[in-house]
Amino acid sequence: MKRKKSSFLRRDNTKKSRLGRRRKKKQVWRKPKGRDNKMRERRRGYGKRPSIGYGAPRETRGKINGLKQRLIYALKDLEEIKKDEIIFIGKVGQKRRIEIAKKALEKKINIANLNIKKFLEKIEREREKKAEIKKKKAAEKKKTEKKETKKKEKEIKEREKKEEKEIKPKSEPKEEKKEETKKEEKKGEEEKETEKKEIIKETLEK
Repeated sequence: MKRKKSSFLRRDNTKKSRLGRRRKKKQVWRKPKGRDNKMRERRRGYGKRPSIGYGAPRETRGKINGLKQRLIYALKDLEEIKKDEIIFIGKVGQKRRIEIAKKALEKKINIANLNIKKFLEKIEREREKKAEIKKKKAAEKKKTEKKETKKKEKEIKEREKKEEKEIKPKSEPKEEKKEETKKEEKKGEEEKETEKKEIIKETLEK
């Protein structure tokens, strides 16, 4: 027969929250060591202390529903399981946990501290989300690259236009100078002709 498990709690666990008042996780056993501690002196009304006689029978000690506990850390451990053992996954990384869960599903082995189907479904969902995020990032990257290429093309075109504008005014003054020289030459020729005409008139008058 399995005896009822008695709960041993530290002294003053009902007085302070740091010792376990309304905090189940903090409700633990600590050995009383104070000089005047009433629980250490085993006085009446000061709570039980663990001692001989409270232990479970040897047949059921350390067992769950009459089955021995076994921790699994690798795929090899799954092959060495016996019928009178209950399985728990130990502290393992996610990659190895997935491998163990898949192998256990194949062999139809139950794991006490893991719901295999829910766990694998959750991982598949997370992978799908990651894939979607990657696709979105790739699409955004392509868009940004296209924008950058367009900007660069615009900048190149603007530079080319500026260079053309800068080159044109340099050529224009040369043409203007040529036109000015031509005008000056014409003026000079006209002046020469007028001088010749005046000289001819003077000669005729004489």
